[in-house]
Amino acid sequence: MRVAIITESFPPDVNGVAHCVVRVAELLAARGHQPLVIAPKPPRTKRPPDEDKDPGPFPYPVVRVPAVPLPGYPSFRLGLPSRRLRHALIKHRTEVVHLASPVVLGAHGAAVAKRLGLPVIAVFQTDLPSYAHAYGLGRPGEAFAWRWLRHIHNRAARTLAPSTVTATGLLGRGIGNVWLWGRGVDTARFDPARRSAQIRARLAPGGELIAGYVGRLAPEKHVELLAGITAMPGVRLVIVGGGPAEAWLRQQIPDALFLGERRGDELAAIYASLDVFVHSGPYETFGQTLQEAAASGLPVVAPAAGGPLDLVQDGVTGYLVPPGDADAFPAAVARLAADPAARAAFGAAGRRRVLGRSWPALTDELIGHYAAVLGRKHPARERYAKPAGERGPSRPVRAAGAGGTGGNPGGFFA
Repeated sequence: MRVAIITESFPPDVNGVAHCVVRVAELLAARGHQPLVIAPKPPRTKRPPDEDKDPGPFPYPVVRVPAVPLPGYPSFRLGLPSRRLRHALIKHRTEVVHLASPVVLGAHGAAVAKRLGLPVIAVFQTDLPSYAHAYGLGRPGEAFAWRWLRHIHNRAARTLAPSTVTATGLLGRGIGNVWLWGRGVDTARFDPARRSAQIRARLAPGGELIAGYVGRLAPEKHVELLAGITAMPGVRLVIVGGGPAEAWLRQQIPDALFLGERRGDELAAIYASLDVFVHSGPYETFGQTLQEAAASGLPVVAPAAGGPLDLVQDGVTGYLVPPGDADAFPAAVARLAADPAARAAFGAAGRRRVLGRSWPALTDELIGHYAAVLGRKHPARERYAKPAGERGPSRPVRAAGAGGTGGNPGGFFA
């Protein structure tokens, strides 16, 4: 299949959308398909201004389109509508268009695909309306964001949502044809065996229990809610990541240890060297770092909202706490700090739950969705015809009554 992935974010960006696109595209190429990635041009490019192709280190073509810094978040580049997108689709002989968390570039891609008669799958990953609220745009900003998202997603043959809460929320907001499709995790890279005494000695030289957060440092993540952990005796709070809120957070949580952005095997070793993983963001549509933490054998503390409701089994793999409750995070960490046996049991249970969520398995599911909207038979497609109780993402999510609330079809997140 010739698949064009139009994404709002791509390396050198470090976030869930960029990571997901990289993994899917490389696995599509490895399976003999022909992916093309169309993404915003990164800052300070060394290429001539008329050069739109990015050879990069990727085993597939990447076409870059003009982009501008996002106001208030200059490290994120907003891709702009460009004729290059249409030319790239035609040259690639695209058969199906994959919109990765579409906003501006994705909306343009959807319009071009419609004019070219190409089927579209839209992947919902960023809770744009909640971000509008977090950035002070209020109800008008949220309402506009929902109108914009409906405009994009209802032009797609299918919208793929990463969690049951997100899927049913989309239905309730008037977005149709919603299917569940989760995210994979690299359980070979993120592994408890990478735990390092040397890293632990650097992070907590006094032998403290280490509670860690990994992710973007942005207002919508509400990392400041973790400040109370630094007042706990015998506990060290470690924060990994970067973003527009970093300087402010360093002032708000001066006793935390900020490590900045870390990647690859170094990041995996840091994960495994923690004792507890804490995540504060209430707007997660999925929560990839929660999966990475679970794969690393860590108990997880996260808000009882959005994606974490699917990923964290309260009292089994970690604790779910009330969203926005600054006292709840240190309370949950204190329970785990006082019970080493529970930490070990939760960590082991969490790893067992993610072992079947590999990127190859999730990419095979995605290929089944491509085949379905193309009307083709595909070796993986038969799995999508099974009853909902046999395989979670095999069925579209449907509203249960006028309120638009559905349920988990079972299987994948069970």
